Amino acid sequence: MVVYFKKGATTVYAVETDHKFSSEENEKLSWLFGGATPLVSTSIKGRFIGPRKEMITPWSTNAVEITQNMGLQGITRIEQFNLTRDDEPKFDRMLFRLYDGLNSKVFHVDRKPDPIVHIDDITVYNRTEGLALSQEEEQYLRELADKLGRPLTDSEVFGFSQVNSEHCRHKIFNGTFIIDGEEKTMSLFKLIKKTSQVNPNGLVSAYKDNVAFIEGPKVEQFYPTHPERPDYFDVKEIDTVISLKAETHNFPTTVEPFNGAATGTGGEIRDRLGGGKASLPIAGTAVYMTSYPRLSPEHRWELMSNPRVWLYQTPSDILIKASNGASDFGNKFGQPLICGSLLTFEHDENGRMYAYDKVIMLAGGVGFAAKKDAIKGTPVPGQDVVVMGGDNYRIGMGGGAVSSVETGVYDNSIELNAIQRANPEMQKRVSNVIRALAESDSNPIVSIHDHGAGGHLNALSELVEATGGEIDLNSLPVGDSTLSAKEIVGNESQERMGMVINSGDIEYVNTIAERERAPMYVVGKTTGDDRFVFRQSDGVKPIDLGMADMFGNSPKTVMTDSTVEIKYADPVYDEAKINDYLRDVLSLEAVACKDWLTNKVDRSVTGKIARQQCQGEIQLPLSDCGAVALDYNGRNGIATSIGHAPQVALVDSAAGSVMAVAESLTNIVGAPLTNGLSSISLSANWMWPCKNPGEDAALYRAVEACSDFACALGINIPTGKDSLSMTQKYGEDKVFAPGTVIISAAGGVSNVRKIVSPVIRNVKKSSIYRVDFSGCSLRLGGSALNQALNALGASVPTVASAEKFAAAFNAVQKLVKRGSILALHDISAGGMITALLEMTFANVNGGLEISTESFSKNGENDILKILFAENPAIIMQIADDKAESALKLLAEAGVEVAKIGRPTQTRTVTVNHSGNVFNFDIDALRDVWFRTSYLLDRLQSGEKCAELRYSNFSKQPIRYRIPASFNGKLASRGLALGRHKTKGPRAAIIREKGVNGDREMAYSLYLAGFEVKDVHMTDLISGRETLDDVNMIVFCGGFSNSDVLGSAKGWAGGFLWNPNAKAALDRFYARKDTLSLGVCNGCQLMVELNLINPDHEKKAVMEHNISHKFESQFLGVTIPENNSVMFGSLAGIKTGIWVAHGEGKFNLPLPLDCYNIALKYNYSSYPGNPNGSKGAVAGICSADGRHLAMMPHPERAIFPWQCAYYPTSRLNDDITPWIDAFINARKWVEQHTESK
Repeated sequence: MVVYFKKGATTVYAVETDHKFSSEENEKLSWLFGGATPLVSTSIKGRFIGPRKEMITPWSTNAVEITQNMGLQGITRIEQFNLTRDDEPKFDRMLFRLYDGLNSKVFHVDRKPDPIVHIDDITVYNRTEGLALSQEEEQYLRELADKLGRPLTDSEVFGFSQVNSEHCRHKIFNGTFIIDGEEKTMSLFKLIKKTSQVNPNGLVSAYKDNVAFIEGPKVEQFYPTHPERPDYFDVKEIDTVISLKAETHNFPTTVEPFNGAATGTGGEIRDRLGGGKASLPIAGTAVYMTSYPRLSPEHRWELMSNPRVWLYQTPSDILIKASNGASDFGNKFGQPLICGSLLTFEHDENGRMYAYDKVIMLAGGVGFAAKKDAIKGTPVPGQDVVVMGGDNYRIGMGGGAVSSVETGVYDNSIELNAIQRANPEMQKRVSNVIRALAESDSNPIVSIHDHGAGGHLNALSELVEATGGEIDLNSLPVGDSTLSAKEIVGNESQERMGMVINSGDIEYVNTIAERERAPMYVVGKTTGDDRFVFRQSDGVKPIDLGMADMFGNSPKTVMTDSTVEIKYADPVYDEAKINDYLRDVLSLEAVACKDWLTNKVDRSVTGKIARQQCQGEIQLPLSDCGAVALDYNGRNGIATSIGHAPQVALVDSAAGSVMAVAESLTNIVGAPLTNGLSSISLSANWMWPCKNPGEDAALYRAVEACSDFACALGINIPTGKDSLSMTQKYGEDKVFAPGTVIISAAGGVSNVRKIVSPVIRNVKKSSIYRVDFSGCSLRLGGSALNQALNALGASVPTVASAEKFAAAFNAVQKLVKRGSILALHDISAGGMITALLEMTFANVNGGLEISTESFSKNGENDILKILFAENPAIIMQIADDKAESALKLLAEAGVEVAKIGRPTQTRTVTVNHSGNVFNFDIDALRDVWFRTSYLLDRLQSGEKCAELRYSNFSKQPIRYRIPASFNGKLASRGLALGRHKTKGPRAAIIREKGVNGDREMAYSLYLAGFEVKDVHMTDLISGRETLDDVNMIVFCGGFSNSDVLGSAKGWAGGFLWNPNAKAALDRFYARKDTLSLGVCNGCQLMVELNLINPDHEKKAVMEHNISHKFESQFLGVTIPENNSVMFGSLAGIKTGIWVAHGEGKFNLPLPLDCYNIALKYNYSSYPGNPNGSKGAVAGICSADGRHLAMMPHPERAIFPWQCAYYPTSRLNDDITPWIDAFINARKWVEQHTESK
């Protein structure tokens, strides 16, 4: 039956239950639904927008689990419906539908599970189901059926198509290429593998796992010693390997951008979780490439080609929804996104239309594993096959196969059926279990694999490939009772991991899984008979094949193509229009400000982020690379960067590869890499419109050039992916995505504190230098300038000598490690003038004076080439007293370097060229650069907030006021990094499922001298934990229950409606020797539970940010006079801090002087006040000062290297003033427990 609850005039909650609710149950549900009223009728008139009835949403999954934690039983589904009065309401038709009235059958699907079908005609089945089988594969399956003496089942044919799809098996990369009649001696995959054979460097694992592993440093692992129960954190030293991975999710993102990008992000994270015997993700990257979004008629280049009748989504929809999806998954999972790129592009010339109608969405990232777990174990017969994660739904059916063909080939329903849904909070639970096992001294995982394309079919077959295995179909969790056997084994429901574990370890692993609320199922056994079998409880086997039969033996793919020589015309340039050209270039999405992307993605979670996108006192996204520390010592870490050059590749595919690699390297050269260039490994992700004339030949040239360049540089490419059906069909017409390689570079960093910023420093006696990495003449082909002029150009830049490039790279590395460079920025999209302007944008004062004399001496007098060419190079600022030794080092390495200018006090970039002076107004051009971000931000934040951000971004610099008495040294506080030598007072961090800020909070307490206990809500609910032996508790940040039904609402329900948890909390707050802190999600919980001002007649409420979206930024705060235990001694300071929240607006119903306000934002208006709280309130405290609730994250800013901006005069400090808040808490507890 379905029971309806109505909230306000437009919102209805539908609750599917197996019984009539009692008055007590109605009361609980009414509270959960924010005061909604239960309706007697099961029929409601009106038109409602709600989720598709056949797909249970992740929102519902979380809502149902909240009710279970509140003691409510028998509820199977909850969905939200919104009344609409519009004649043609706008909604996402991929996820929602319009209901003409609601009734008792709103969730009813008139469908029974399809029976097993035996396939007589493989060809017809292939066509009708969209399996993308080749004629050779069809014939193979016919012969297999003849060999077995029976028709194959639908599950077997479907399974074969997924396991052997181009998406999964990379048949083109492993195939034979015949170009211009000549058979190439090496496959594309062999060309890539050659780089690791020639330059093994520190490789530990390549090409044979979900990720690549590189030798890592020794680090200090901070972890709870017994993850199966509440226990205390400790520190131990471990040897590590670094992981690198990047994936694309192009087809799903084209069709349904939010979930396509979200599941792409989630799948890539699972790849890193599934490396070796378990590895841990730390930080992510993202790249988006679409056709033009057509944001403004001022963007003339967008008007030069006609928009198509888009198949599914417009480019602007895709940009917003895809980035929302990727951001949402990372934010809720707890993976910061620290580096990325964006490109929009269309070009129609020579009778072929190139555009990213089939979009590119890349998700990448870095992580690490214990070195002992870097290599997977080999399963043996008799071990258990385990699946951990969510239920099976009719989601992502055939995703692997559909992703392997041109979009638009299949019926709309087939392509929609291949789309997945995301539940990041479920994946976080599974990840927590894997983290616990990975951190143990004896990891019980034998082998692990993520569930992605092909679902159980691909994941479980790979797990048992060495032995064979039998899977009990009825042990697989089913969230949709209408699923057929084929749909159960083949669906791509996300957030699942498969593992092989010894039977004797199952109980221990299950105990951890139950504590983390991660569903775990023992679904089968490894057998030793080399067969892959799914068996139903009635004995019927939907799949019963030999492993060799399952993985197929179809003929090798042969790609035959001829080189097509295409010439692209140069545009007509007019030097008099240089200012117009610059404004257009700065407005291109690829060049313009990316604030609309960075302001909604968490860039601080984990507390290990040493470099993210934003720089300077006004925090603009200008960083060349991202970097993380591997532990809280803040020394050893990983840097990562991105490079691509598809416009260059259209003119010359080989040069495009070289330029992509070069850009990734000039982006990362400012990080002090452990072993210089040889520290770097690359991921190469290839997107190409294959099987079209000339494209296969171009792809081969591109891969060959990439391999040759990497080999010559002395680096390797141990991982990557290909997506080679990058064509979109509109009837008989095709739009080709430009052949694209995206390079992700990563390498170990010896000291994350020494990464050089691109922001010009206010050092009068310093100079600006250009270091050439190209070695060839300046060329405008493939440049942003040419793109703005609707041209590609005839001649493109490249790198003349890999050896000289490597020499330049390593020479600059030495300067970085010496500390000789004040600022460093690469020259890439937009050319040198863009790089110079960007180096000044994040400052409030100062500019540059530039001379082109060094170019003229080398025979280059074309001002447009000098300013806009994108030949690989970097700009450096070096103090004059260090210039001589720096230039000597560069000269000895044979590096071409030229002094081109100096900083000035005026707010212009002045360029002196052959007697002419060009004055570029920095602030005016910064507004131009930011305006494109504003145009996109309107689509996600609304016009009002987007306008406020555009108006205020430059008016709200971060300001510091730190007392002179604060010397920033650990020793002055009696603190030290590393393991405790003496025991301190006891504190506990409390987390619920979905909380992701627990580790950095635990470490902040630990560093301040507390012994810190890890407590999960399941510990409190079960009675395992009582809190009686701790004196401080901290409710940590994150997304408990994915913020379903309101931030912290479900978490609060666990305390309010569970007797054990409620009693523990009540006892704790009744004591006089206790403190509590709630940060972000924990602040929302404390306010929801009314723990700060329980005596107030009117209760405070946390509301959505005024932008109605997640806000992430590093901003300024002030600590006013207050009596808080933690903040009282810090009154009067101004400092920087991270915020990362979606519901952070304090609604304080009483006058502000009724509250003990302990923290305020420095600015009253958005975005300096990121949520619109009245009085710029950021934190409130109980009247007695013991209990503090705040939205910003002090635990992510206790070290200067964690801060996105910190005064340059204090960069050598060990700690920031935020550590004193935690020390104050420890001292208070010590004082109030001495007598005990």
